Amino acid sequence: MVMPSIDLYASALRKSKRVQPTKGIANIAKRERNRGAKQLDAFMKELALPLKGYMESFPRKKLLHPYERSLIDLTLGDGKYEEVLGKVDVLRKKVQSVGKEHASLCAKALSKKEAEERLSEGVEKLELVFQQQGGAVDDLLTIAKVLRAMPVVDLEMPTLCLVGAPNVGKSSLVRILSTGKPEICNYPFTTRGILMGHIVLNYQRFQVTDTPGLLRRCDEDRNNLEKLTLAVLTHLPTAVLYVHDLTGECGTSPSDQFQIYKEMKERFKDYLWIDAVSKCDLLGGSPVMYAKEDRSSDDAEIIKYRERGPDESIHVSVKTEQGLNELKNKVKEVLSSEMEKIQSGEKTDQSVATC
Repeated sequence: MVMPSIDLYASALRKSKRVQPTKGIANIAKRERNRGAKQLDAFMKELALPLKGYMESFPRKKLLHPYERSLIDLTLGDGKYEEVLGKVDVLRKKVQSVGKEHASLCAKALSKKEAEERLSEGVEKLELVFQQQGGAVDDLLTIAKVLRAMPVVDLEMPTLCLVGAPNVGKSSLVRILSTGKPEICNYPFTTRGILMGHIVLNYQRFQVTDTPGLLRRCDEDRNNLEKLTLAVLTHLPTAVLYVHDLTGECGTSPSDQFQIYKEMKERFKDYLWIDAVSKCDLLGGSPVMYAKEDRSSDDAEIIKYRERGPDESIHVSVKTEQGLNELKNKVKEVLSSEMEKIQSGEKTDQSVATC
């Protein structure tokens, strides 16, 4: 928990004012400078210790799971997390420096009046420091709220990731495949909820999630939603259910879908993979063509894709339930294989460690 900077400052000041001088000091000047030095020291510590606690409580980014690091960068922007923590640490060091300096000056005061003036100057100086740099604490508070709002994803649980262009029917299939009602995961950088469901096979739970649709463009031009899809694929133990829509309804031409599919299949070629052609009840006799498509360079592969999708793809329809049982059986087979793959990797790691 992070306190707003104004509350942190007010709380520290209030507590420091309760500090009393050491008992038994008869000399008024000595008693006043003792009180002033102790109050400034207490004020400094009441500010610096919570800041130190924040620094220790927030995880170091390099120690996080790669998926969590990706989410932080997508949500806050590259480097923002470390930048804010760095500013909080600078503030902590500045508070300590100023507090110690003015407590020392107060302890050297020659009169009651001078001790009171040194105390007032020290409080004003610490207030100025917080006015100038306390915004870092409020930025950290915002980051804490964002991180707490992030969906909880089991980073070790095998995940079936539904991938494809936007509006191809991924969310509908998540609902069909999931055991129970899928949860809506709201990531901070999107107003669109992402469905996260579970499948239970032989007492083993698996995650199944839709992902934001991918467009035909290079990684540098992708938005945060597309980068989230790539983060899931890159960093979680994932099997892929790639969804194709050849009806023309989704807004992405079959030709563009084919190019996206080829890129993803090549990039994640070592993954267990299922291809599904959705909305097959709407497929007519002729393949869908977009007016803007250039067909002059079409080869046999793209022509075949427009007609039937990839080889061995399962044609499904949520409306008529065509192909759903076949898809469910294939999903169970692939997830079981994914679990065996993970367990095999764990055994290999253990044997290497033993050696």
